[in-house]
Amino acid sequence: MLNINIRMAKNTKEIYDKLKKAYPNVKCALIHKNAWQLLVATILSAQCTDVRVNKVTKELFAKYPKVEDFSSLPLEKLKKYIYSTGFYNNKAKNIKTAAEKIIKEFQGKVPDNMQDLLTIPGVARKTANVILSVWFRKNEGIVVDTHVLRLAKRLGLTKESDPKKVEQDLLKLYPQAQWERIATMLIFHGREVCFAKKPNCEGCFLNKVCPNAFKV
Repeated sequence: MLNINIRMAKNTKEIYDKLKKAYPNVKCALIHKNAWQLLVATILSAQCTDVRVNKVTKELFAKYPKVEDFSSLPLEKLKKYIYSTGFYNNKAKNIKTAAEKIIKEFQGKVPDNMQDLLTIPGVARKTANVILSVWFRKNEGIVVDTHVLRLAKRLGLTKESDPKKVEQDLLKLYPQAQWERIATMLIFHGREVCFAKKPNCEGCFLNKVCPNAFKV
């Protein structure tokens, strides 16, 4: 059973419409030119800002634009490139082994389905959802990052704290065609208005439908 505030469920469409009106052209903030670059950038974005990731990948992708480049890139050299994104040891290892697996098992092409993506090192459901929805334009799920998690709870769209359970609630609230949009818009709104600390409720166009407006 969907664990949400019934009154807020009725405002689901209004929330989506207001977000779409405010952010009609918002898109994924991670800069990339192919599916592999998006995969790398998404792995690097864990516990790191997109701004920092884009600074790192600008130089990285200029020298190593393709998955084959990363397969032959020495691990220690890769670590130096991504050091500032944090957790660079694990990230470098995952990126390196991901490149090797994609070349060996997927003919050098990033898979376009959830089942295969989840077999790739460093790729969990959130990352897979990003790749599928942003690059392949396939809505197989909803990206639930820290912003979506925070806003979904504040807006009363879920009472859950587990990202997987939050995603399941959102999947039931929004039609499949809107899954990529709702996540991208919530992420942008979380960065610009609904901050983790001291959200700008006064300047928020959702404050009339948000049960937690002016309470955080």
